[in-house]
Amino acid sequence: MGSLFSYSGLTTKIKAMKRNLLTDSQYREMAALDSVAGSVEYLKKQPSYQHILTQTDAGQMHRSDIEELLLQAEYRDFSKLYRFANLSQRKFLDLYFMHYEISILKRCLRNLMGGQPMTLKLYHFQEFFERHSQLDVIKLTAAKNLSEFTANLSGTPYYALLMQLNLQENLTVFDYEMQLDFLYFKTMWRMKNKQLKGKEQQMITQCFGSRLDMLNIQWIYRCLRYYSMTPEEIMALLIPVFWHLKPEQMKKLASCTSLEEFFSLLKTTRYGTLNLANLEEQPNPEKLSLQVLARIHHLTALHEPYSVASLNSYLYFKELEIHRIITIIESIRYGLGQQQILNRLENVM
Repeated sequence: MGSLFSYSGLTTKIKAMKRNLLTDSQYREMAALDSVAGSVEYLKKQPSYQHILTQTDAGQMHRSDIEELLLQAEYRDFSKLYRFANLSQRKFLDLYFMHYEISILKRCLRNLMGGQPMTLKLYHFQEFFERHSQLDVIKLTAAKNLSEFTANLSGTPYYALLMQLNLQENLTVFDYEMQLDFLYFKTMWRMKNKQLKGKEQQMITQCFGSRLDMLNIQWIYRCLRYYSMTPEEIMALLIPVFWHLKPEQMKKLASCTSLEEFFSLLKTTRYGTLNLANLEEQPNPEKLSLQVLARIHHLTALHEPYSVASLNSYLYFKELEIHRIITIIESIRYGLGQQQILNRLENVM
């Protein structure tokens, strides 16, 4: 168990911040609103977003403006925890920060390779990234092509990877994003064993291992449903780290000839026996993933509150909240009803 003394103050801070996370009833209330402006006004009344949204004019805000402010709220929570953390706890947060870097790089690449202008004003995040990262988000958003974008990553862990990818022909945004994900998860899987010991290492391994398994399950499902790919081609797309699902089980799932066979086999695995999502009546790997990960992040923090598990859990649920809010606002913009929006939230990761 983590040190009660070293984690008592931070755990108290996390408990206070968790009380401000939106509840299921608040999501239902938001989903019942009939305008984007109304949803912004609703968020203004919530403690986590009051400070960020107080001076905004809800009627004049575009989707990108709202998303930008929500990300600022997420980064603000990370900064609060960082300031409260000791040196050992900050080492974990520094490692976790790679997740935010990857998200920014993916966003930049999508716009750059798609020939679209950057909708988020990343200069608003510059100060935050200067404190925690080697990335210069101003230079990255100013890049006019992949070569310039890659050059602006010099001195970061991503430079060598993009240099290697740029030498290959006919790569898509998907290829770049997949390789960035590989780098992230392999780095986290390796570094957690160096920086964490005992129960803390065990708890974080449980969270990240299950997340990796869930991502691989979703990739296999999508390949089987939407593409005509061989088992070997599917296996090549998977993150090469395995937790409860071993390589042989993954190979069997990738070799299925139908979705019915896939779900029948998935039911026999560790995740299929948890009795969370109904794999017979409502085959939905996204819903299963959400339920598995929510359960694991909740239980690890509950069992080891005075450890990095509490940090990891809070950051996971905060990011999930941001994704859900953005989904609700997008859905309201497209005129979906309350139940349709709530159904969409079941698959938001």
